Amino acid sequence: MDWIGHILILLLFILGIMFLLKKGSSWNSSCPNLPPGPRTVPIFGNLLMMDLKRPHKTMIELSKEYGPIFRLKMGFEEMVVLTGYETVKEALVNQADAFAERASVPFFEDFTKGFGIIFSHGENWKVMRRFALSTLRDYGMGKRTIEDKITEECSVLMKTIETYAGKPIDITTIMGAAVSNIIVSILFGKRYDYEDATFLRLLKLFSENIQLSRTLDILIFNMFPKLALLLGSRKKRLNNRKELHTFLQDAFIEHLNDLDENDQRSFIDSFLVRHREEKKRTTEGYFHFENFRSVVSNLFAAGTETTSNTLRWAILLMMKFPEIQKKVQEEIAKEIGIRQPRTEDRLKMPYTDAVIHEVQRFADIVPSNLPHATTMDITFKGFFIPKGTHIIPLLTSVLRDESQWEKPHEFYPEHFLDSEGKFVKRDAFMPFSAGRRACAGEKLAKMELFLFFTSLLQKFTFQPPPGTSKDDLDLTPVVGLTSIPKPYKTCAVLR
Repeated sequence: MDWIGHILILLLFILGIMFLLKKGSSWNSSCPNLPPGPRTVPIFGNLLMMDLKRPHKTMIELSKEYGPIFRLKMGFEEMVVLTGYETVKEALVNQADAFAERASVPFFEDFTKGFGIIFSHGENWKVMRRFALSTLRDYGMGKRTIEDKITEECSVLMKTIETYAGKPIDITTIMGAAVSNIIVSILFGKRYDYEDATFLRLLKLFSENIQLSRTLDILIFNMFPKLALLLGSRKKRLNNRKELHTFLQDAFIEHLNDLDENDQRSFIDSFLVRHREEKKRTTEGYFHFENFRSVVSNLFAAGTETTSNTLRWAILLMMKFPEIQKKVQEEIAKEIGIRQPRTEDRLKMPYTDAVIHEVQRFADIVPSNLPHATTMDITFKGFFIPKGTHIIPLLTSVLRDESQWEKPHEFYPEHFLDSEGKFVKRDAFMPFSAGRRACAGEKLAKMELFLFFTSLLQKFTFQPPPGTSKDDLDLTPVVGLTSIPKPYKTCAVLR
């Protein structure tokens, strides 16, 4: 595939001259106290020095030379990278309003058109996020009602895994289906069987689009959007979007036809009630179809991808460190026994809680974070950053900050335990990001992780397939928009 990259770079070089005639830097180089950064190359900026498969690794290395706040240029896009717990916290928490915007990235804008929650802007983002949070709470997020749905799904997942009778399996699909069914039950008011063709297709569409985010031509598209017609990944992603939107349009119409405002049974019903209310007004509102499909897509993807991949990391790590798996199982046996785990059990299970937290820290699911942008001109830690600047609050630099973690590059559950074995919170634990743009489904994800993980280890011991030792297990992630484990198989042996 290297020759394809060389051809694309050659095309960039040839076509870049046209861009130079049309677009200059958004920064005024005469501004005092701009963040430092490496020298740039015309057209490419700092592209040629980046590890394109793991750009966050390059950023970590650059921070050692230029400090925790530095400037990068990718193509024509100027951006500022924030590294380390203290710097990221200062920006996202202490100065949350100044860093609350979402950067305008062609890859995201092309797909969502600025609607929804995750990649939207300004008032649209505020209205949709506020609605999503309140509605998710109405349908049980963080409450016993949603916990019951998770425990029911745990039972289905356990029975499905048990059918493999300890033979090697790739759990990617069934884990994704089990986790996804929780957010699906909120969005659509129902769950799907793991073999349901429509459900499997939806999961594949979302998975493909996240995988496409790792490709070189999407990176090029982000830097030079006018090259879009030359890039195959974008075309594939737009085809997936069209298929997804067709499904959501059908769901929109179906729920609208059956809507009973006095008996709302799903997130979609609640959205449609607001949609009807707005139609009665003369002013244009936010509860229209474009926001509907983007919000539902955002919640579906966010409620599936990160949690299911964290659980896949958890099982891989339990195979890699069987002594840790055994200690978790001993705590489960002592505190829960054979009954169904419940959320309140977490308070008396410090080691299990520590292991789950350490899985999240070590897995580093979104290493580069989602891009932010400044809402105003700001002087931040002595450096001037203009309004609208693309900001990368590098989460991997927080989760592996050597000043915050004893063994930042190792899997070490003791990060979350004190000398007496009690669970301790760590301020630098930010897998859900922080501030105004923190993950809206954090409470739901935490509940899912605990209940699924404890249920799995209560029922099974996870071992490498025959002929594979724990030393053969590769913990090198596949990194793109998210960091996922390489494909693996496991043997789930009944306890």
